[in-house]
Amino acid sequence: MVVKPRIRRRHITPLLAILISLTVLIGQHYGWFEQAKQTVQVNQPGLYSVTKFDDGDTIAVNMNGKVETVRFIGVDTPETHDPRKAVQCFGLAAAAFTKNLIGNNQVRLEADPLNTNRDRYNRLLRFIYLPDGTLVNAEIIKQGYGFAVTGFPSSKIDEFRQYEKSARENNLGLWKDCKPYIDSGGVTRSNDAP
Repeated sequence: MVVKPRIRRRHITPLLAILISLTVLIGQHYGWFEQAKQTVQVNQPGLYSVTKFDDGDTIAVNMNGKVETVRFIGVDTPETHDPRKAVQCFGLAAAAFTKNLIGNNQVRLEADPLNTNRDRYNRLLRFIYLPDGTLVNAEIIKQGYGFAVTGFPSSKIDEFRQYEKSARENNLGLWKDCKPYIDSGGVTRSNDAP
C-alpha cells in the first residue's frame, strides 16, 4: 500500500503567497514587470498616435487611419501660428513643453460632457491623457505654459482655475517671463514675444 502525503489547505495559501512574492521580486529585478507594463500601456485600446504638434494646445492624432486635429479643452497657450497675430511671449516654449511632455507616447482622448464635440474650426475638443494617467491639459496650466479657459463650459474649470492661480502666485513659466493681460473679450492673453 502506497501512502500519499496529504497537503493541507492551510499550507497551500502561505506557499502560494511565497511563490507569488518570489515571482514579483525576480520580475522586478530583471525588469519583466516594467516591460510588461509598458507593453500594456502602448497597446491599450483607445490610445492614439500623435502625428503632429501644431502648438501648445493643439495636436493631430491618427484615429484608425484618419488624421484628426485635436484642440485641448480648458487651456489656451500663447499663439505661435496665427497669421493674424504676432508670435506671443512663451508661445514657442509652450509648444516645446507640450511636445516634450507627450514625447513618443500615445494619448487617450476624453470628451467633456459639458462641452461640444468640435469647435468652429472642426477640431475635436478633448482632454488629453498620457498612458500613465497624466492630464496634459492640466500640466500645461500647472507649469505656467498656458491659461485656464473660462469662457466655455468645462467639467474641470474650477480645477484649472486653481492651477492657474497657483502658477501665477508662484511666478511659473509665462507668469514670470511675460506680461499677461485680459483682452476686450475678457480672455487672458500673453503679450507679443520680444
